[in-house]
Amino acid sequence: MFKGKITVIGAGNVGSTIAYTLMMSGLVSEIVLIDVNKDKAEGDAMDMSHGVSFVTPVRVIAGDYSEIKDSDMVIITAGASQREGEKRTDLLRRNADIFKSIIGRVMKYCTDETLLMVVTNPVDILTYITHKISGLPKNRVIGSGTVLDTSRLKYLIGENANIDTRNVHTYIIGEHGDSEVAAWSVTSIAGMNVEDYCKNGGACISSNICKEEYFTKTKNAAYEIIDKKGSTYYAIALAVKRIVECIVGDENSILTVSSLMEGEYGISDICLSVPTIVGAGGAERILQIDFSDEEIHGLRSSAETLKSLAREIGF
Repeated sequence: MFKGKITVIGAGNVGSTIAYTLMMSGLVSEIVLIDVNKDKAEGDAMDMSHGVSFVTPVRVIAGDYSEIKDSDMVIITAGASQREGEKRTDLLRRNADIFKSIIGRVMKYCTDETLLMVVTNPVDILTYITHKISGLPKNRVIGSGTVLDTSRLKYLIGENANIDTRNVHTYIIGEHGDSEVAAWSVTSIAGMNVEDYCKNGGACISSNICKEEYFTKTKNAAYEIIDKKGSTYYAIALAVKRIVECIVGDENSILTVSSLMEGEYGISDICLSVPTIVGAGGAERILQIDFSDEEIHGLRSSAETLKSLAREIGF
């Protein structure tokens, strides 16, 4: 039974925006913010609390790890940022060490019914590490995965097709990162592939979708936003809100969250993103979609990239 309490660990731009988005959503009754910078967490909690008269009643507080008790879900956004010139594996090692400390403290106040959601990047490896350290059932440890990447691609297609983005069906699969894969073979609008839709009366800007361009824009979107404003946080907060919504409402919606693979698509012992039924139990079931051979090859290559990184840091 969902009690309505969510803890967010990490009150940086991403964590505080997630907390604010959840506060506005009406999905929860209590939000706890935890951060090594206690003043920042307390300031955010105060700031949000001063606006509770304008939203569905919700209690927003800052606290320490003991406040996790009775949380339905713990969302982890804490972690180190990449230093100038730092290798990806070095950043991963630092975040792996941070996560060892975080998960060890989190699990003192969790039960097997608590759901852990990882948002910190690199999200797939850190989701895998969280699963290994926590010992929780695999369905109850998920990463935000490529839910945002999928939304970015849907936006680009929707803009070209002049159609409600919610009526575009597509997926970004694999790693949330450079080895991700666009699943064009199952991309559709109104049951038609995009080209057929544009040729059959759709008010598209161009009937010839430049798939490589759209994929590149999707994959590099975060880099562009970071270059312009320093970090991304609005869209990922909305993506996390959507995942929470699916869990709270036991929607059994299909999202590309990151979770542990156990033989699906010929991939095992790593976390990555594929279409997954998300409900009250978390990642309820990974779906076996009939992707093209090229896409499955790319998915498996993505998995090997992640496994190699995991081995480099001893997991």
